[in-house]
Amino acid sequence: MDRTDQVVGILHTMAFVVARPGRRFEIRESRATPHGPRARTLATFRVLDDAVVARATERSASTLDVAALRASARRAGAPVAVDNGPDRAARALLAQLAGGHRPSPVLTALLADTLAGSSSGARQPAIPDAARAVVPWLDATPAQRGHALRDLLLLADRLPPPRTKRARFPKLVPAA
Repeated sequence: MDRTDQVVGILHTMAFVVARPGRRFEIRESRATPHGPRARTLATFRVLDDAVVARATERSASTLDVAALRASARRAGAPVAVDNGPDRAARALLAQLAGGHRPSPVLTALLADTLAGSSSGARQPAIPDAARAVVPWLDATPAQRGHALRDLLLLADRLPPPRTKRARFPKLVPAA
């Protein structure tokens, strides 16, 4: 294989995620060669997180599109860790608040002031009650959610069936 074929092979690479037995997943890299497509494993994982992506990036022949890799993992059914950053911190803070844990008054005032001074400058419309009801579940583990779902299904099984009146055909009265 000459140098031109190697360059073409590197230009036509693609990373994707495949499911393996035992709830494991692999990040694989496919590349075109003169003898047909070839794929190699870049990383094996159970949960796709930043460390797994970094390990795959080190072994990859080209740069990886992290967003496309996360989308591929979701399509394959792999658990994807929440990105580190403001959203993760906001979820954790909301979960703590829902659990009755409040920051000090000074930190509360600083947080409210910072959030109110957003780049748009406009205040957000009132949050619906359904959105507020989700707050305790933002940081819940899959096991906690599964337990709550089982409890809810058991409750639904114990509810009495609804009482409905049977529709009756109106009485026929002879015409006079």
